[in-house]
Amino acid sequence: MKNQNKGQIRIIEAFLAVLIIFSSFAVSANLTVTQNRTKRDDLSLIGLQALIKLDSEGSLGKYIDDGNWTVLQHVLNLALPASVTFNLTVYNEQMQQVNTAVISNGAFSSQDVAFVEYVCASRSLIFHCYIIHLYLAVAT
Repeated sequence: MKNQNKGQIRIIEAFLAVLIIFSSFAVSANLTVTQNRTKRDDLSLIGLQALIKLDSEGSLGKYIDDGNWTVLQHVLNLALPASVTFNLTVYNEQMQQVNTAVISNGAFSSQDVAFVEYVCASRSLIFHCYIIHLYLAVAT
């Protein structure tokens, strides 16, 4: 190779290096979005399973009918993993908020929040239908 072509080879080498760096940024940006989406879906599934478990025993509707918000908060703390923060709101058929107290175990420190909407019917003599909104996030 002649000394006259060294500059051209260096320019081609620099161009290829820049191309590799930008392509690695493009690939890694897509991987990050996919992982956050999976976390949110997993959180939604965990929250839905906890609500279904409480509702299958009939205790979820009973806690809501009795207005026993502290016990409902305590039971959700036990049903959900320790690293998950939650906020639960109960609405009636007219979408009016039923719970008079905050049902939560802390503030959300993450921007990756999952949402679960669940419909629950009480098992008392008077039929009541409740719409439950559960927000979940991983505590950091």
